Amino acid sequence: MAVRLDVLRPFAKYLMRLDPLTEFPLTAIFGKSRRRRAPHIYTHQEIVGLLAAARRLGPSGTLRPATYEAMLGLIAAAGLRKSEALHLRCGDLDIHRRVLTIRKTKFRKTRLVPLHTTTVDALKSYLGVRARYGSMRPEAPLFLSSSGGELRQRTVQSVFAKLRDELGLIARGGYDAVRIHDLRHSFICRRVRLWQEQGANIDNAIAALSTYVGHAKISDTYWYLTGVPDLMAVAGKQFELFAEGHHG
Repeated sequence: MAVRLDVLRPFAKYLMRLDPLTEFPLTAIFGKSRRRRAPHIYTHQEIVGLLAAARRLGPSGTLRPATYEAMLGLIAAAGLRKSEALHLRCGDLDIHRRVLTIRKTKFRKTRLVPLHTTTVDALKSYLGVRARYGSMRPEAPLFLSSSGGELRQRTVQSVFAKLRDELGLIARGGYDAVRIHDLRHSFICRRVRLWQEQGANIDNAIAALSTYVGHAKISDTYWYLTGVPDLMAVAGKQFELFAEGHHG
């Protein structure tokens, strides 16, 4: 209810100018509404720099730098959640069909994620290194730790923090620091911007994108149009098209 009131409040204020007798709660009678904070949207140069920094991790030429470069690159290229990338198994990657199988994700759903040929090529290179350090059985972790097991979230976060500090990345969104999860947000925003430039039907495109990234509700994907400054122009264009059609 608090969120609904916040959505309606600007409309009510507008109506009050037309009709002073309009009544609307002036205080947060249902408490504070939860507002999404805008994410950091990586530039292309920042992503390239992050992957280059991962490649420089020590010991040079070992599994560790190859794993972090491949994992962060896959998150950026396919918009995966960090947890989804860490839980991948070798059998989830179909190199020949260029498809990833994401199993029982955040909402207990399984989905197929088609990959670009350049992403597949990068993963092939990683597998060439990985094969020297552990089993390639279907149930084995795709991204292998130096100890031969699945990467731990805490370890990954610690390594990422070091890379972020080395690069001097400054958060431009509503968070105090740049996050791995912002790579997923950046993927979504970049995809919507490209579709706009190509003149695609945004509504149809967002429906497909919502399925691709595994959102539970399509409204979670539409939020980016108004919640991320980079995409406000897309939202404005959508409104212009709506207004023109309504006027006609």
